[in-house]
Amino acid sequence: MEFTIKSGTPENLKRGCIVVGAFSDGSLSAAAQALDAAAGGALATLLSRGDLDDKAGSTLMLSLLPGVAAERVLVVSLGAPDALDDKAYRDALSAAGKALASLPAKDATVCLADIDVPGRDLAWRLQQAARLIASAAYRFNAPRKETPKPTKGVAKVQFLIADKAGADLKTAVAQGAAIAEGMALARDLGNLPANVCSPTYLADTAKALGKEFKFKVSVLDTAQMEKLGMGALLSVARGAHTPPKLIIMEYAGGKAKDAPVVLVGKGVTFDTGGISLKPAAEMDEMKYDMCGAASVFGTLKAAAQMALPINVVGIVPATENMPGGGATRPGDVVTSMSGQTIEILNTDAEGRLILCDALTYAERFKPACVIDIATLTGAVIIALGKIPSGLLANDEALARELLDTGERSGDRLWQLPLWDDYQELLKSNFADMANIGGRTAGSITAAAFLARFTKNYTWAHLDIAGTAWVSGDAKGATGRPVPLLSEFLIARAAH
Repeated sequence: MEFTIKSGTPENLKRGCIVVGAFSDGSLSAAAQALDAAAGGALATLLSRGDLDDKAGSTLMLSLLPGVAAERVLVVSLGAPDALDDKAYRDALSAAGKALASLPAKDATVCLADIDVPGRDLAWRLQQAARLIASAAYRFNAPRKETPKPTKGVAKVQFLIADKAGADLKTAVAQGAAIAEGMALARDLGNLPANVCSPTYLADTAKALGKEFKFKVSVLDTAQMEKLGMGALLSVARGAHTPPKLIIMEYAGGKAKDAPVVLVGKGVTFDTGGISLKPAAEMDEMKYDMCGAASVFGTLKAAAQMALPINVVGIVPATENMPGGGATRPGDVVTSMSGQTIEILNTDAEGRLILCDALTYAERFKPACVIDIATLTGAVIIALGKIPSGLLANDEALARELLDTGERSGDRLWQLPLWDDYQELLKSNFADMANIGGRTAGSITAAAFLARFTKNYTWAHLDIAGTAWVSGDAKGATGRPVPLLSEFLIARAAH
């Protein structure tokens, strides 16, 4: 999708569609007022009939409005004027994006950036607009016998603002578009079937990204991981015929001496649970168990496309978790790269096993901070639902930075405690620790396990099991938390 910025008023613009806002009390945005004046009050009259719902994000499409040059006018509800906040604004943008994505028009002008959102400047509003409108146009190209017909949808979007756009506003729009592209990559990887999106496929994707954006990519195979002593990661791969990979992407946008932000993404390309086999129902959704890895790919792409002046390392431990004659058994003891031993009580708690070796490997980069992203526990869905991702950290300043970024990006987090008390639940009679801590506090004990491998740097853990994909008729990967991670890097780069 192509984005541009233009200053002026909308009534004389010959476009396929013009998008304006209206409030539940009948008041119109400045752009809507301009259209209403050109139409001799027809817009206000039409809205007074009650065809536009009061809820923010409701839409009303009008064709051939008299006095207006555009073919269509899309009116988007902003809700009550005194209740306009980040969420209402995003709901309006998402609704506009969905409408434009199915419209038989080539171009559109969106007049929503000039609407005042408390505490948010024009650059923020434009960045959100570009990201959400582009994201709404996402389509997964599923393999089908019949070639799909060309899809409808606006390809060129113009943002109309009152004043001339400076470099900062153009940068904001470019950032929003880049984040949307990163999300699209993450969604594509998540939506691909596991017989396509294997550890090798992820490695090839990393190499292609490195070639496109000119950053270093390394891929370690089984023998190299064995030499490093990655016994925890390799224990998960024992039952799979597909070989595991450790993928390392190094984006060097900052100064050579600057410590990098390291992102570690869980890349279980299919999770049967191993010997601790999962129930059959909805097991097809376990292709999404690599969405943490997908978010690392998407974030690296966004950062590189934005040419952020920051160093970022992406580490992806990639494997399948399968049953078989060679698979790890409950009760087996393995030795991690750190030298700590682990009694595996449940082979379906495999994500922490591949992450712990990747987190140990991250030490060699002397990181400014490390953030791991994983569809780690079903317990986080029980605790938080599918609205925020879970956050646990060994540093309160980093946790606060991520929480604030979540609010700013709309990709929200909720922090859970990581007290030492929970370490007692991981005790083992036969190893340094067990890989599960019992039925209670499952998300916390999973993070407590990872915390044993992150004592030498500042670290945060994002449990995205509830937010990485949706089920039902809208089944698919969401691309989260690419917006959060991208905004985090933008802010870090600015400082």
